[in-house]
Amino acid sequence: MNKCMFMGRLTRDPEVRYSQGANATAVARFSIAVDRRFRREGEPEADFFNCTCFGKQAEFVEKYLKQGTKIVLCGRVENDNYTNKDGQKVYGTRIMVEEVEFAESKNASSGSANNAPAKPANANEGFMDIPDGIDEELPFI
Repeated sequence: MNKCMFMGRLTRDPEVRYSQGANATAVARFSIAVDRRFRREGEPEADFFNCTCFGKQAEFVEKYLKQGTKIVLCGRVENDNYTNKDGQKVYGTRIMVEEVEFAESKNASSGSANNAPAKPANANEGFMDIPDGIDEELPFI
C-alpha cells in the first residue's frame, strides 16, 4: 500500500496550469515544508516535498492556498526520476496529492497578534479547583 499523510506549510505560491483539449484539467504543483519532530545538531529542522494534484483538488489549491498556508494532505509517493540535459540521471520523489485540507484557521495563518487564542479568565487556565479532602467522596479512586 502506498499512502502518506503530511502536515506542513507551503514554501511558495502554487503553480497551476491547465491541460489542453476539450476537457481541460487543472494541474497544481507546490512544495511543502514539514517540520521534523526530533532534530539532531547540525541536521535540518524540516524536510521539503514536491507535491502535485489534479482536477478539483488543483482548483481548490489555486483558489485558496498561498505561501505559508498550513495544510494536511494525503496522497501517495511516486518516483520523479529523469535524465537532465547533460545526460545525468536525477533521482527524486513527488507526492501525488489525493486530499488536501487546511490545518489552521485563516486568522491563525495571517499571524495577526489580535487573533491570539483567548485566555481563560481564572488563573487556573480553564481547570476547576478541587477542594482538599474530596478524595473520600469520589467513587472511582
